[in-house]
Amino acid sequence: MDGGVDVGAGGERVATSLTAWLARLEFVDLGTDEVTARIIDAVQAWAAEQGWRSYRRAASVLPLPPPMTDRHSVLDVACARRDGPPVVVEVDHTDRRRTWEKLTAEAAAGRVALWVRWGPGRFVVPPAPIHLVTCEVSRHAGPAGGGRRHSRTSGPARPAPVHSARDVDPVVEPLPLPSAQSGS
Repeated sequence: MDGGVDVGAGGERVATSLTAWLARLEFVDLGTDEVTARIIDAVQAWAAEQGWRSYRRAASVLPLPPPMTDRHSVLDVACARRDGPPVVVEVDHTDRRRTWEKLTAEAAAGRVALWVRWGPGRFVVPPAPIHLVTCEVSRHAGPAGGGRRHSRTSGPARPAPVHSARDVDPVVEPLPLPSAQSGS
């Protein structure tokens, strides 16, 4: 039995289901590759919840550009459904023309094409029949040489910590400062 998605439904309904699933995804301070892997894991968990078989790095119908035209591109995730066309998913943190080409070719072959686009926002809407699924994350600089770090929390921002309410003497004691005459 397939889970929460009507397998005969079109791509819009499938995309809405995946969007809701990814809305629960949380992580803190991950690198770019780690975020992509975490989202791919979440896509596979979503597919399993639907009762679908899923495959990582499945062969695409789109051949690689020359000189490797005898090989095919790969998809991040491909899902086989009993009662509907296959679902293919690409996960990116940038706008890649090759992704659009791949997903357009997959849709032309009868598959439901989903593009999971993650980042801080301002997502470009792909051409139909590609269905956009967004996953907004915050980003900040990591340690020197460590690249950008990304976080995503589903709840409200944490409140500021409560400071201790101990009785503190409000009198400020001046600290002795070295004078220019003391040689320091």
